[in-house]
Amino acid sequence: ETSSPAAQPEAAPPMDSAAMMKAWQEYATPGEMHAMLAKSDGVWNADVTMWMNPDAPPAKSTATVTNRMILGGRYQEAKHSGSFEGMPFEGISILGYDNAKKKFVNTWIDNMGSGIMMMEGTWDETSKTIHFTGNQIDPMTGSDMEVRQTLKIADDNHHIMEMYMKYPGSEEYKSLEIHYTRAM
Repeated sequence: ETSSPAAQPEAAPPMDSAAMMKAWQEYATPGEMHAMLAKSDGVWNADVTMWMNPDAPPAKSTATVTNRMILGGRYQEAKHSGSFEGMPFEGISILGYDNAKKKFVNTWIDNMGSGIMMMEGTWDETSKTIHFTGNQIDPMTGSDMEVRQTLKIADDNHHIMEMYMKYPGSEEYKSLEIHYTRAM
């Protein structure tokens, strides 16, 4: 009786180094979406309205946001500085466009937590809006909660961001609205 040899995994096809280099160059080269982000570089005033839960009255505050393209125009760093409920507030967003995924990618960190919110989004040319979805941690349960965000580019000097949250087992509600006006 003869035994058959174990099935061998197929070898990866040989790499075409010229094709690989071309693909990496296309992946790394800033394009039209990156240029669109760069148009909002500068200093912005932010009028912030926040709802801690669906039944809570809104809390209002203001902030200053400084946007700048980094790493050769591949990402936009946005530094937020203001106050919330009488406490100093700082937050940093990194926003980019992933050429391979054909999606926007966004991270958010601030001094009111220790996690990183991550979202992906698509551009809607008709409404001039990036539609993001993602997750962030619910500090009460330690579970992920769904987050949806829109960033409307009203014009070169006005943007509107809206964020919606969905705690596990609850309905989605609007948690944040920010009206950005270019200061310089």
